[in-house]
Amino acid sequence: MPKDVIIACDFSGKEEALTFLDKFTGESLFVKVGMELYYAEGPEIIREIKKRNHKIFLDLKLHDIPNTVKKAMKALSRLDIDMCNLHAAGGSGMMKAAVEGLTADDGSRPVLIAVTQLTSTDEDTMKKELLIERPLEEVVISYAQNAKSCGLDGIVCSPLESNIVHAACGHEFLTITPGVRFEDSERGDQSRITTPARARELGSDYIVVGRPITAAADPIAAYRRCMKDFVGDSVY
Repeated sequence: MPKDVIIACDFSGKEEALTFLDKFTGESLFVKVGMELYYAEGPEIIREIKKRNHKIFLDLKLHDIPNTVKKAMKALSRLDIDMCNLHAAGGSGMMKAAVEGLTADDGSRPVLIAVTQLTSTDEDTMKKELLIERPLEEVVISYAQNAKSCGLDGIVCSPLESNIVHAACGHEFLTITPGVRFEDSERGDQSRITTPARARELGSDYIVVGRPITAAADPIAAYRRCMKDFVGDSVY
């Protein structure tokens, strides 16, 4: 798959989201619909975005017992989405059930990825609150290897971990990386972050960028700047 920038459409409702997307006349974007927007609007927001010819990463981070996740993925498989995810911490049984639920009768399915550790989580939090004593990189690699063995297509991780994940799981195994900011952007609530250009150097396959684009004075210019930095000058 070619590299791409996924815009995190973390809006509170349909009107705000579609007003933002309609600025991009004639552009086919890859957008992330997360919990806030999906829970507010439901499947209709997926249909509205698809009418505008955009690809969708549905970011609901499922994490439950295998049977529940399998049924949830079966429901999501009926939506016209391109990517979705779950938490790797749910274990192999849950991840295998997710693949089974998401796969159509003809064998096709959206890209399925697993969240390793949130980019708002640092090693100190892991040790003190989550009681995970292993080093962060070791945990991420272990989660990635488990996800690959269960038939998933990739993981969500920090850009700082893309190279080690590819070294452990192969370059065909995707790394989708939030925690990306321009040099002149605020960090927000992210701990493990880097720039689009640096994410490209580190081997990220996709970067997820929200506020540096959605809150920019000129979102189109910010998006194109991000695409050039991450994909390359030839994109525009």
